[in-house]
Amino acid sequence: MSEALSRRRLLQGAAVAAGCALAPVSLDGLLSARAGVGDYPFTLGVASGDPLPDGFVIWSRLAPRPLQGDGGMPARPVQVRWIVAEDARLSRVVASGETFAQPTAGHSIHVEVEGLRPGREYWYRFTAGGEASPVGRACTTPPAGASVDRLRACFTSCQKYEAGFYAGYRHLAAENPDLILFLGDYIYEGDPGSRNAVRLHQNPEPTDIGGYRVRYATYKSDPLLQAAHAVAPWLVLWDDHEVVNDYGGDRDGDVDPALFLRRRAAAYQAYFEHMPLRRTALPVGPSMLLHRAVDWGALAQFQLIDDRQHRDAAPCAQPGQSGKLIADCDARRDPARSILGERQEAWLMDTLDRTPARWNLLTQQTLFGPLELRDPANLSEVRFSNDGWDGYPATRERIIARWIDAGTQNPLVLGGDIHAFASGSVRRNGDGPVVASEFVGGSMTSLGMDAALARRVQALNPRLEVYETGRRGYGRLDLTPGRAEIAFRALDDARDAESGLSTLNAFVIENGRPGAVAA
Repeated sequence: MSEALSRRRLLQGAAVAAGCALAPVSLDGLLSARAGVGDYPFTLGVASGDPLPDGFVIWSRLAPRPLQGDGGMPARPVQVRWIVAEDARLSRVVASGETFAQPTAGHSIHVEVEGLRPGREYWYRFTAGGEASPVGRACTTPPAGASVDRLRACFTSCQKYEAGFYAGYRHLAAENPDLILFLGDYIYEGDPGSRNAVRLHQNPEPTDIGGYRVRYATYKSDPLLQAAHAVAPWLVLWDDHEVVNDYGGDRDGDVDPALFLRRRAAAYQAYFEHMPLRRTALPVGPSMLLHRAVDWGALAQFQLIDDRQHRDAAPCAQPGQSGKLIADCDARRDPARSILGERQEAWLMDTLDRTPARWNLLTQQTLFGPLELRDPANLSEVRFSNDGWDGYPATRERIIARWIDAGTQNPLVLGGDIHAFASGSVRRNGDGPVVASEFVGGSMTSLGMDAALARRVQALNPRLEVYETGRRGYGRLDLTPGRAEIAFRALDDARDAESGLSTLNAFVIENGRPGAVAA
């Protein structure tokens, strides 16, 4: 930190706001940013993420021709300047600097801004080649251990480009969130031409870095997605489609593991290049550190975990089996197996031991609690999916036990993946007292299962209060020291770029009383 910035911080005083979203934000200026004109380099917008009490990451990527593998950029570093200010007009600058966008990183920019005041909003902008980026809005978290009155976060997942438009992001941004959580399947990797597609992917299925860059550019060129990235910091996780459908660990079905790991390395590199992540997440070949904890004063802690990269092989599959449904077997229940991997699971257990937060949010990719299914050919045969937590129930039970043994306050689980709004209770061994509640905040566009089938699934699983697969949207989470409020915000029609929105369900959890009550 410079001496000038240190003096500036002293003069600014010690007042700390409760959060970032204190004043309404208009999307008008964010949506009017130039995109795709001539050699304008900021065609993919801007973003912020992973906030701390004294700073956050700000991101962009230089790509004047975003649908080329190199973004239309020269094979040399390009100087980029950045500023952070206390006002949207950028007149009260509190931090600035320059960096170089490197061709080896797709000319992406990740600046870790430091030395800011806690618990307040800021605005930022990049310039390169005589051009200025759109202005983005970010915020710092409250000081560690500080008393905080409120927090609003919105969470979603599964935004298949071909399945719908991003009207949900227009409404999400208008909610004025402090944080936006994206819980996996930011892109889909398949060839263009999904059934009933409303728009098409712009390149064949990617397997190398150039292909994945074009796929991300297709998504990130959407103005509503850009605007949502510009209004608040994001916390991001991946699921499977950022690489390939249903991969787990170092395996993609029968594909040679060495070939698959080359593809995974390219996919992870492209993911980093397009997300507002800290340098600790920079991939090393096919490996990337994604799990982390983010605190919001004493009010909340988000424990973000990665259930794809480190998992043991899927259990109980029969020779030649193509689907994910399995009968129960000893391997499924083997306590030596983990969906998180040994090191990440040990980190999570230690984090749950130490967290002082009033609300603890296990932030992950999919449905956490058990989901009993049936063999379509024989409805009396119980089946489980081996692609999620039901393929690794011992890991789930260890987490529940740690919540109990450590006295973790108010655990809640947030998830995605299943293209549904879902809420349910989490119990030890499936039938004990309620320990936590979980909420899946729908998919932004990706289609869900048939409604009649969804009703049968819910009937088989009475722990699920909601299992709605016909609507798209996001979840909204409001926390105070005394209660958590969750609303499922559902679009009328995700295939309509101007779709309206309504609240599908709402729930309340009181401090110290596990279990959600319909509001």
